Amino acid sequence: MEKKNTSNKIGVILLAAGESSRLGQPKQLLVHDGKTLLQHSLEVANASVATPVVLVLGAKAGVIKNEIDGGDAIVVVNTEWEEGMASSIRIGIKTSVEMSPLTEGMILMVCDQPYINASLLNELVAAHHNKGKAIVTCGYADTVGPPTLFHKSLFPELLRLRGDVGARSVLNKHLDEVEVIAFPQGHLDIDTREDFKKLSTGHS
Repeated sequence: MEKKNTSNKIGVILLAAGESSRLGQPKQLLVHDGKTLLQHSLEVANASVATPVVLVLGAKAGVIKNEIDGGDAIVVVNTEWEEGMASSIRIGIKTSVEMSPLTEGMILMVCDQPYINASLLNELVAAHHNKGKAIVTCGYADTVGPPTLFHKSLFPELLRLRGDVGARSVLNKHLDEVEVIAFPQGHLDIDTREDFKKLSTGHS
């Protein structure tokens, strides 16, 4: 594989620590188009210009780790996963900065968006460099959401997050610093068996 250009100093945190309580089984290991959702997301992150790629596991980490090929990703286990997503964001940022102290920003990415691709992540990075905004997020279904790029100036706020919350509160505090790119299929994520059934039958 061609070596990544590391000059952009933007990394990825792939959040995959949840227990998928509404689904009843680890969503990370659901198979779509011949790959698990997590493996697809990992390959997308590894194929993008972003580096380092940090994969945060939590619930059933041992089982999930045995089922994936992490490639160049740094795999960390969040032992505080029961707190919720904030704990995974914190460990992801701390690990990223330790591994790559010159990191200028991180893309927060979830593992259950089946239509995500490397081009979209590259577009986030390009938009950040071209527009100079501290946050670049995706627009879909009349809202915004992951994957979302945050400049390092916002890391302290992300590290203060607590509980089962994502980074939306940080984004909402800095709306004048947000650039939005289109990701029409971003609204489809897998939280329930019904979601997965729609995906499997091609309905969204």
